[in-house]
Amino acid sequence: MAQQGEMKSPEEDLPPDIKEWNKHQVREWALKLDNVDDKDAVTLFRQDIDGPTLLLLDTTDLKKMGLTYGPAKQIIHARDEVVKLKKDELSHSTNQPARQCKPYPFCRYHDTYRYMESSILDNIESGASNLIEPCHEYKAFINTTDETKMSKLTTEVIRFAAACMNSRTNGTIHFGIGDKPDFTHGEVLGVVVKDKEAYANELKSAIDGYFEHKHKQTAQICIKPPRFVGVLNTNMTSSDKFVIEVDIVPDSTICKENIYHTFSIDAKKAKKKAKGKETVKTETNPSKLFFVRDGGSSRDLLAPTSFAKHMEEYNKFVDSIAQQSQLRKQAEEEHLNVIRSSTQGSRLSQMITGGSHSLDKSHFERYVIVTNKSHSIQFESLGFLVELNPTAVLDFDPESAKNGLHCHFEKQSAVSIHLPEEYKITERVEDMANKLKLTRNTSWVFCNGGVEDEAPSDIDLWMMDKGASIRDVISFLCRKDVLPNKRFLVIFLLLSPVSEKMDPLVETFSTFLQELKGTDQILCLCDNEKAFTSWTDLIEARCGIDISGRCIYALSFAEVNGTILSLLSKNRRTSHFLPCGGGSKVLLEKKVERSLNTLDVLCVNQCEGGNDDKIVIEENFYKGGKVSWWNLYFSEQPGSTPFIKRDQFDYIMNTIIPDLCTLRKACVLFSLMHLPGCGGTTLAMHILWALRDKFRCAVLKDSNAVLSEVADQVVKLLLYDHGEQVPRIPVLLMIDDFDEKEKVFDLQQLIEKECAKKGIQSRSAQVILLNCMRSESSDNTQLAQETVFIGNTLSEKEQKLFEEKLVEIEKTHKNAETFYGFMILKKNFKQEYIQGVARNTLNSFDKNEKDAQLLAVLVLLNVYCKGASLSISLCEEFLGLQPKPVCGTIKVEEGFGKFANLITCCLVEGKVIFKAVTMIHPSIARHCLQELTTTHKMSKADITDLLLTTNTLYASTQGKDKLLRDVHDILVRRHHSLTEESTFSPLIQDIANETPGLEEIVLENASKRFEKDATVSQLLARYYYLKKKDFSEAKDWAKRARELSKDSSYMADTSAQVIKHELKNVISLYKEEPIAPEQLSMCLKLAQSAIDAFKETQDLAKEESIKRLQNKTDNCTFNTSGCLGEIQVGVFVIEVLEKTPIFSSDHVRHDIMSSVLSGDTKLEEVERCDQCKNKHRAYYWILRQFEDLLKTIKYRMKVNIDFLDNFYVNLGSRFGLKDSREQIAQNELFRCFQKYAKLFCKTDSAALLKNKTMLSMLKLHKARQFLEMHKADTYSGILNCLSSGISPEIMEKIARQYACVCASQQNTTVTDRINIIYVNVVLSCMKFESQDIQPFPKLMDLLYHVLHEQTPLGDILPLHFIAAALLWPQQSFPVVAPRSLGKWISQMKTYYHREMRNVYNGKWPMIHFYLGKKQGYERLVHVGEIKRCLRQEQERFASMWENGKIWKEKKVEELLCRATGEVKSDCILADTGNPDLKLEVITMSRSELRRHAQGSKVSFFVGFSMKGPIAFDMY
Repeated sequence: MAQQGEMKSPEEDLPPDIKEWNKHQVREWALKLDNVDDKDAVTLFRQDIDGPTLLLLDTTDLKKMGLTYGPAKQIIHARDEVVKLKKDELSHSTNQPARQCKPYPFCRYHDTYRYMESSILDNIESGASNLIEPCHEYKAFINTTDETKMSKLTTEVIRFAAACMNSRTNGTIHFGIGDKPDFTHGEVLGVVVKDKEAYANELKSAIDGYFEHKHKQTAQICIKPPRFVGVLNTNMTSSDKFVIEVDIVPDSTICKENIYHTFSIDAKKAKKKAKGKETVKTETNPSKLFFVRDGGSSRDLLAPTSFAKHMEEYNKFVDSIAQQSQLRKQAEEEHLNVIRSSTQGSRLSQMITGGSHSLDKSHFERYVIVTNKSHSIQFESLGFLVELNPTAVLDFDPESAKNGLHCHFEKQSAVSIHLPEEYKITERVEDMANKLKLTRNTSWVFCNGGVEDEAPSDIDLWMMDKGASIRDVISFLCRKDVLPNKRFLVIFLLLSPVSEKMDPLVETFSTFLQELKGTDQILCLCDNEKAFTSWTDLIEARCGIDISGRCIYALSFAEVNGTILSLLSKNRRTSHFLPCGGGSKVLLEKKVERSLNTLDVLCVNQCEGGNDDKIVIEENFYKGGKVSWWNLYFSEQPGSTPFIKRDQFDYIMNTIIPDLCTLRKACVLFSLMHLPGCGGTTLAMHILWALRDKFRCAVLKDSNAVLSEVADQVVKLLLYDHGEQVPRIPVLLMIDDFDEKEKVFDLQQLIEKECAKKGIQSRSAQVILLNCMRSESSDNTQLAQETVFIGNTLSEKEQKLFEEKLVEIEKTHKNAETFYGFMILKKNFKQEYIQGVARNTLNSFDKNEKDAQLLAVLVLLNVYCKGASLSISLCEEFLGLQPKPVCGTIKVEEGFGKFANLITCCLVEGKVIFKAVTMIHPSIARHCLQELTTTHKMSKADITDLLLTTNTLYASTQGKDKLLRDVHDILVRRHHSLTEESTFSPLIQDIANETPGLEEIVLENASKRFEKDATVSQLLARYYYLKKKDFSEAKDWAKRARELSKDSSYMADTSAQVIKHELKNVISLYKEEPIAPEQLSMCLKLAQSAIDAFKETQDLAKEESIKRLQNKTDNCTFNTSGCLGEIQVGVFVIEVLEKTPIFSSDHVRHDIMSSVLSGDTKLEEVERCDQCKNKHRAYYWILRQFEDLLKTIKYRMKVNIDFLDNFYVNLGSRFGLKDSREQIAQNELFRCFQKYAKLFCKTDSAALLKNKTMLSMLKLHKARQFLEMHKADTYSGILNCLSSGISPEIMEKIARQYACVCASQQNTTVTDRINIIYVNVVLSCMKFESQDIQPFPKLMDLLYHVLHEQTPLGDILPLHFIAAALLWPQQSFPVVAPRSLGKWISQMKTYYHREMRNVYNGKWPMIHFYLGKKQGYERLVHVGEIKRCLRQEQERFASMWENGKIWKEKKVEELLCRATGEVKSDCILADTGNPDLKLEVITMSRSELRRHAQGSKVSFFVGFSMKGPIAFDMY
């Protein structure tokens, strides 16, 4: 240490620019460099090296002057560093304004504060002020080597510490903070620290070495250990630099009235020791120093100066030390007397809950967090974030995913990572929210990069780089149709101080302020007053408002955490458990529970801890609200009567579920069908509650959820914490209100696939689906065995239980008379009671009042749309209720006034989760609608018109998209029976019946509300061509529909249907015969247009089907309407031609028409032979214009008929369930075919018999016509005879006719020979003893003969199918299968995909036969035979097949033959008796294969479909 009052750094007292240095200043600079001897500095001086010359030198120049290599290199390096620093400073000062920042909190070590590079500490270097406020000294700490860093730091600390201790002031010395002239005063530079512990040890050792022995201990106490404050890069990422800080605290109780001298060691010897790397310190010629703080520096009062009496100042200071010590003591006492008095804990409780002081009842339904750079020591105090389960977190820490808050939070809760760009609105808002999973997982938005290779931005550049996208995020979150209006809170969680006006959080706050129009929904949290002051000052400067009233700053984050967690109920704080084997339980982690976001998981200890809102919860249920787990929990508490057990409860618990558990399928299903409002859902949830300790129970939240996602989560729940344990506890999943049973089967298949993917192999059911589904019919006579029906009639036992419950309810609830939901069941659904409730409640209904209008809309929606509701936000908007973010605002039920008892609140789980209101009971809604239309003269048309034309209902609020879907649904969705196709939705039909004509106005208003909706335009087109017969208007609407959906086959079909119906209308209007030529021309023009339109429909349908195959999640089936439409137009053409004199005079003319439409006879020839051709000239002239159309009528009709037959026969719905619309289409196809057959399958033989030579040809012709008439000319038509109800006698005649056809070898085709094989097989199934069946060996000879012929491509599929069925080896009969059988099966699969690829999406291959145990024809068992032996209705048969029970029936096992084989990756290789021949067998789904290990041996039943052999009941 130099013996002078102030020790300067090398860079001090030099001009900032090297060019300004003279040779003296160069020498001084070189003398202060480490590892450079004084003689080298003198050499530079002697060579006249000034600043400009120094800049020109290199190492070689210095060596020429006589310097050795080492010092020369050091000098050049030091010069370059000074130049570099000057450049950096210049760049920094010209490009950026100085960023102000606060010093690290004094005498603290665990704060999260960090400096940012190039920012400026706002404290100047100072002397003692009030003794408590620390003085500061800055050291750049540059131009030091690794060897000299320690000594540099310790000498500076000792000097500064001694000065502070003598002056009795707190102080902090900073290393890595620049000073003038080289840097801006207080500029953060940072230094690289490799070994923090070494600095602490060296300082401790230095204290002992420099202080007097008697003061060593005091010095160790007053000089705090070094603190290493991290330095962030300007883009908020971490760097490897730190600012090293040492705090000095000369406490009065320790320092008392002592003075502190330090020792100095000879500087030259110290330097030599450093060069020699000596570590042992020797006190050579020590001299005493006495430092005090003098302004911004430390001065040695014992240093020799020009002042003669320099000791006088020293003595004077020593004499005043007692007074200085007293001042210190007083300052400490005053500081301690400032006791914090704060009410911020209660303010926090108030603000974060909106005044309820309970998070369970918080006014705020959602929370959005905005946060910045975090520190790991904060994490243990941020547990409240997980409990708040924020909807979104806007995170400005680019390292959050690596080691920040996101990394910590993700370990405890489910998170979806997003970049701000994803929030830009590019599609429907609800679809975006669904894609972002906004209300299901916490959306973590990285607002300053850090993920997906997104680079962070510097603070100054952030606004330009990322500001716009963050505004998109905030605008999206603040939309009324995304988060509930006024019911979400934005929390600014300041984990690091915000000290710059350009900080992204300042701009983010400003944007939220604008979007939310105030601060009522904003809360700011920070943990110290400095951070609070800085934040509020910045916001006031930026936004011009004082936000101190919305800030919590006097609590530490630990106190904030405790305060918020204390607002949770005991139940919310309770851990949840799932059942495991042997009665054990496993903890369900919160993250896992939240990740299962499509499921409401029922835990073993659900509701544990109770609920203070018992009365409110029970009242909501009894009034008609949906049952909750709380209702079931309350019924088990002491003093309550048990939850009412419906009669079917014990049957389900004791019979159905145990039976299902024995089935060898991964996923099994049973259905609980119920009439709306009859307690079906309540019974299902009661079953889950009763089984929650035996099954892992869950309820599917949203029936429209992505099914693959649901399947994945169900299997996760099944496997959770089971490890290798087998058997596992099965999952019992309740599904409520699926629209179609097909969708339930889709979910079942996906769960099976997921189980197989996870390698789950089990001999019992792993997942049981409880399908709770509404039924519109009370007929339960044809229900499947695993289906339970709940109707609207209570048994005597149930009525008694309801009466007992009513007694309990009346004791605890004062308003039991308004518990309509309960009373409807208690009154056994008496219509008089329900009607009375509706009439009395609506007594004062005034349709001009807002609440009445809203109720009318809600009533209409509930009657015509299942699960309809109106969001609370929408109701508040319509009723003019203004929610405020404070507790005590008006509840929406109160906004309905006197009608409040008719509605109940519910939670809608859709793409966006929101709270809504709905009618308390479906029957209440029906009777209210009846009351409105009769008593209050508000027709259904009036309510629908109100619903469609009131813009307020469609304001941007939560639930808007669902309302639009529901309204669309009641306008468009038609209900079909198996016998009749509905033309319009029930609502439109009811309006037409109630107020004829007004339905047109309703539909026109619908087109304005759904202006861009093709389906509504299609609906208008259908209305005008069916109802109004206004085909011009219909064409306009159909054209509009096509423009809105160009690639839709359904819209193309509508255009075709308009023309077809116009043709039909024209024909019906002209009943006179013969038809006039003008009318004939019009009809044929329309027919040509219609056929062209239907062909286009067919092409689009095929394109759609291919796209669906690529999509893999779209199970919509092929649109057959284009094919059927073209057939119908062909029938109309026949009807029109029958009215012309050319084809209507006699039977011969009828045959001529058949010949013309078949393309066998030209019109020219007909005209030439017509004796009345002059009279008919006008007709011939018109017909010749359409000859191309006419000659292909039969061909096109036949092509489409065969196509549809092939489609319906070979492809079906899963498990053979009938589709009502398909059934209607098949009925229409049958009608059209009869017309076709009447014309093309009959010949007037009288004329032809006159020519004896044509007799044999006529016989063959008539045989073929007979076959075509019964659709026996195609293999699919023959197979259809098994289920079409054709009599065995007709089938025998078909066999005889084929024998006739095949007797003539010249005219027999390969198709004929294949068909005769089919005929014999089908006849054997219908009438085994028939004499018309060929002997089986003869049939097999024919089969082998055909197999070895050249086969047309169109015949390969049917030929190889029947070959596989007839040649499949049976284990009980050692007949060797032909070696080519494997090749034939492979070719069959290839041609199946080739022929059916365009149409099989959403369909399943039909199983025509099963392999039986007998020989000959009896080896094949038709599915009808299985049905007959089981004597089950279609619904029950389908259920038995679906659950696999059918294969366990003894009669079925006796019928069918089991095959064996080995499991491979995508098939089974079936044994044939020939070791060299294995046959590929597929399964209905790959999941069935995956349940079995590769290479394992299995046995199975074999079913034969056009797709190939299929295995059933594998084990």
